[in-house]
Amino acid sequence: MERGEVGLGEYQLTRNHTKGILLNILIAGIDTSAQTVTWVMTHLITNPRVMKKVQAEVREVIQSKDNISEDDIKQLKYLKLVIKETFRITPLVPILIPREASKDLKIGGYDIPKKTWIRGNIWAVHMNPSVWKDPEAFIPERFMDNEIDYRGLNFELLPFSSGRRMCPGMDMGLALVHLTLINLLYRFDWKLSDGMKAEDVDLGESYGLVCPKKIPLELIPVITQWT
Repeated sequence: MERGEVGLGEYQLTRNHTKGILLNILIAGIDTSAQTVTWVMTHLITNPRVMKKVQAEVREVIQSKDNISEDDIKQLKYLKLVIKETFRITPLVPILIPREASKDLKIGGYDIPKKTWIRGNIWAVHMNPSVWKDPEAFIPERFMDNEIDYRGLNFELLPFSSGRRMCPGMDMGLALVHLTLINLLYRFDWKLSDGMKAEDVDLGESYGLVCPKKIPLELIPVITQWT
């Protein structure tokens, strides 16, 4: 707290505290959005059929518009499926932040004492064959015939967690992801560098609070008639 500055509220928050909180949300949103875009492009370059289909949709909807509106994004239904499938198969935060049991519980036959910290393994859920058919395959179409979404209401897909502790920057992050992908897919075709083939792309992850791609993705943009 700066000299002479008085904090507000129960926690004595100052202007600098508020700036720090907002900056943390902004930076975290930009960083995780960039990593999400990397994973989406990784799955697209290794699945040419999906790449071709999503590019065709983006180019049909956007055409030669200078500005992208929310209505345009709503029309990109297949792109949304691609993003959902990326969240499922490579969640950035595979282990959720801990929750504390508010009372003694019994879950799945296990006794959970009050005050116990519990962490959800969403990667295990996303890759569970009893929940998802062929869980290791990248198939955006699996979301076409169901209402499963990533906003915390469907426990089959929880990339942003759920409830009061879910990601506060979800909407900002999703906007960044959509806009970035639209520009990348609309303006360029993409190919791998140094004669690499799709099967040569490494899908390994780095481990930490978030799990970005371990080996950076290197793609070459190819100018098309759309640019």
